[in-house]
Amino acid sequence: MAVKKSKNNIIIPNGYKSTDTNRRLKWLKEKTGMAIDGTLENKPEDLRGIIENHIGFMKIPMAIAGPLLIDGNYAKGEFFVPLCTLEGTLAVSMMRGMMVAKRCGGFHVSHIKQELSRAPVFIFDDLASASKFMKWVDRHFKSIKKIAESTTNYGKLIRIDQYPIQNYVVLDMIMDTGNAAGQNMVTLAAKTACDFIKAKTNNDFILESGFNSDKKASARNMILGRGHSVIAETTITNSALRRILGIKISDVEKFQQVGPTVTRMAGTEGCHLHVSNALTAIYLSTGQDTACVAENSLGHYQTEPVNHGMKFRLTLPSITVGTVGGGTRLLQQNQNLKLLGCNTGKYASRKLAEIICASSLALEISLMSAIASGTFAKAHMIYGR
Repeated sequence: MAVKKSKNNIIIPNGYKSTDTNRRLKWLKEKTGMAIDGTLENKPEDLRGIIENHIGFMKIPMAIAGPLLIDGNYAKGEFFVPLCTLEGTLAVSMMRGMMVAKRCGGFHVSHIKQELSRAPVFIFDDLASASKFMKWVDRHFKSIKKIAESTTNYGKLIRIDQYPIQNYVVLDMIMDTGNAAGQNMVTLAAKTACDFIKAKTNNDFILESGFNSDKKASARNMILGRGHSVIAETTITNSALRRILGIKISDVEKFQQVGPTVTRMAGTEGCHLHVSNALTAIYLSTGQDTACVAENSLGHYQTEPVNHGMKFRLTLPSITVGTVGGGTRLLQQNQNLKLLGCNTGKYASRKLAEIICASSLALEISLMSAIASGTFAKAHMIYGR
């Protein structure tokens, strides 16, 4: 949960012994007022809709990183972020990025939009029929919207973007899914809406054309976004760059001359270092669909020198997360959402998306600094073996 901004340095107790874990739990309770229960386990009958052929549970190590200081549209204050990972250095690296940002005023985060789509395709015998169909869809949008929204209590059909390709038309049905991640929501809404369209126009359809790139990286999702689109930034002073990250502005500029160019030459969509690490760790701990990392790790990371230091920015146009439904109702995962203050509230999923984007930027800053300062391999030898 969010706690008030503090001027005091907050350092999470370290160590690998059972007593160190207990010290961290005690420390976290003192900071947040919340006691983390690591013994929570769902009954098999609670898992309907989550998994089939259930045989038990496999525990994944969980860490905490923070404090993450955010001034966002929905997330405001200090947060302690739960991470499930098997990669040494990840938690301590993210915490370093959070710490240096906090000492320089924290992260400013902007939630841009929330749009999740399903993209059915209608196929025609000739171009004239396709053109006539597109005009019909435009004229009857209100009726289609009413039918689509009849399948959900919270989802809203924002618009239908039409893409004519050869002799078929893709209908990108774009919805605001509220606090749900929404993949099942948009599927049912699109199916019901297309059944209505077929009944009225006598045109057949395939429910999934592949255009919305569900769980796949694509230029479409980089440009248009899918799910939550969020931008985070922070400005790190020269002194903090030197003292905490061990780098100078010239080190960053040298790395930035090489990194984006080589990354683009390799054909990578987006330009960043390892956003998928942050997303996977937070997704596992909060009950998200980790397969969405395939599309959600699209992003743009950028640095900009300023008079007193360096500005860091990260744009994540596709964050497909929710705070209700799916794995979020599991006991451990819901406990972690409560820790973040994202288990309730009208815009809880938007708040979570802002926390995820800021956490990802913290991790990007730390790794970039390790590479630029030549300590990347050393850090992995210390913490990752």
